[in-house]
Amino acid sequence: MRILFIGDIVGNPGRRATTEYLKELNKSPTKYDYIVANGENAAGGKGITFEIVDQLLASGVSAITTGNHVWDNKDIFDFIDTTPQLIRPANYPTEILGKGVTIVPSVDGSTKLAVINLAGQIFMNRYANPFHALNSILAEIKMETPYVILDFHAEATSEKIAMGWHADGKIGAVVGTHTHVQTADERVLPKGTAYITDVGMTGPHDSVIGSIKEQVVESFLTMMPKRFVVAKDNIILNAVDIELNDNTGLAESIQRIQYKL
Repeated sequence: MRILFIGDIVGNPGRRATTEYLKELNKSPTKYDYIVANGENAAGGKGITFEIVDQLLASGVSAITTGNHVWDNKDIFDFIDTTPQLIRPANYPTEILGKGVTIVPSVDGSTKLAVINLAGQIFMNRYANPFHALNSILAEIKMETPYVILDFHAEATSEKIAMGWHADGKIGAVVGTHTHVQTADERVLPKGTAYITDVGMTGPHDSVIGSIKEQVVESFLTMMPKRFVVAKDNIILNAVDIELNDNTGLAESIQRIQYKL
């Protein structure tokens, strides 16, 4: 099984990079069974809209993960419960809208991929313990499919690496999101889980993690709040190519991807 995971899509530039890259893939011999993308910053740098969800799904994305900005566009309350491909961190309180896991069937119905979304606790909001949450989720979904990947949306490198070791041998992949900077530590851990600390950002890289760099620098210099706008230049898609063993669901390989418009 082959999976493409696209890192945090930022604004219109990130959406353009995603759709153009997926169009190019359709022309190439490289075929993915599933395409997963983090879309929490896809609408103007924060949040996501129904139109954007529809656009991503139409372009071939199988599932859309989010993170701490999932609620930034208030329209999401109207459609998150009716869009099973869109998930929010599973370690939010259970009574709120949305789900933290989606199980996506392949086109021919022969396989199912479980995609889990969890948020870290360090330097983040008051989420429930993600390690305990993963244990609880796996007890249920492993009865339905052996193919499982986790988008761990977290700030601290230490927490992400710890999650990789905690999940090693239990799921196919742990991919980190949130920091918008692709790391160079991709590997398959000893028990068979693919891991990378951060997939990186899909969007404008002549920026400060997606925002116009001059605005961010000015805010640091003046120490005054400022509304940041998504930048436009040097658009790059960051992603990872993950191959899972068809029998065990554990990883065979993980490879970083950078695609420049």
